[in-house]
Amino acid sequence: MTRPLVLDTNTVMALWFFEDPRLAALRDAIEGEAPALASRADALEELRRVLAYAQFAIPPARQGELLDAYRARLTLVAPPTADAALLPPCRDPDDQKFLEIARDAQASVLLTRDKLLLRLRRHRLIRPLFDICPPDGFSLPAD
Repeated sequence: MTRPLVLDTNTVMALWFFEDPRLAALRDAIEGEAPALASRADALEELRRVLAYAQFAIPPARQGELLDAYRARLTLVAPPTADAALLPPCRDPDDQKFLEIARDAQASVLLTRDKLLLRLRRHRLIRPLFDICPPDGFSLPAD
């Protein structure tokens, strides 16, 4: 079984709302059910809030469709337990959840364009657990 991927909120938006053409191969792979995706309830709540931002002008029905379509692809992980492996703190506390999700889902990769998360890629506590990389040009390993 392949280890899941974790997508931060901006990556989800780039894939399904903005339909970034640089992420077309990743989107096709996910829609073809190749990689499993993992998330958590608080990350889904963040996505729900972002979808409702006035600057995106997404009609409420479309917001629900996007959220439901993403949720249908996910395995949800529980909040971390007290005995969870130690992670470095992200300088943006709102992004810490994505590190926790990747750890708790035993993900292979956290896909993000967030510079603060990407800086943690080489941290000694992250390296043995999962990779952190930008979604642009990411391709799934061949079977």
